[in-house]
Amino acid sequence: MSERTYLAYDFPLLSAFWTILWVFLWIMWFILLFRVVLDIFRDDDLSGWAKAGWLVFCLVLPFLGVFVYVIARGRNMGRREIAQARAQQEEFDSYIRKTAAGGRGSSVDELTRLSEIRARGDITDEEFRRAKELVLAGQNPGHGQGHGPAGPAGSTTLPTSGR
Repeated sequence: MSERTYLAYDFPLLSAFWTILWVFLWIMWFILLFRVVLDIFRDDDLSGWAKAGWLVFCLVLPFLGVFVYVIARGRNMGRREIAQARAQQEEFDSYIRKTAAGGRGSSVDELTRLSEIRARGDITDEEFRRAKELVLAGQNPGHGQGHGPAGPAGSTTLPTSGR
């Protein structure tokens, strides 16, 4: 038992600093490695063989592979990440707009749906004309607008589904 055992209070402050620094650098290294591997798969400009080559290079010689990849393709790496973030934001915004609208489509969608219902013979031409006027006036004829079964001003609510 010739080795000296250090307890927590015996660990020198400079050694604690260096230990924390090395742990931080290793964590940063793994984050960079994972980002490079994800970017290899995200890149649509690379062919399948090029992706396989970069992946093997980064996994067999990780320090050199990541270093070369960041130098060779680092600028486009940031652009691809920004493009993906923008696409996700636009998708999220469109989902929010669609959800906030209560699932209703635009007036063009509503008119198309009414035209299909009329073509099937579920409503008459007169009912179609009244429903079209409601759609163009900004009301949704398929949803009674909370005015009871007769709808606003005594008009009838039209069917929205097939027989």
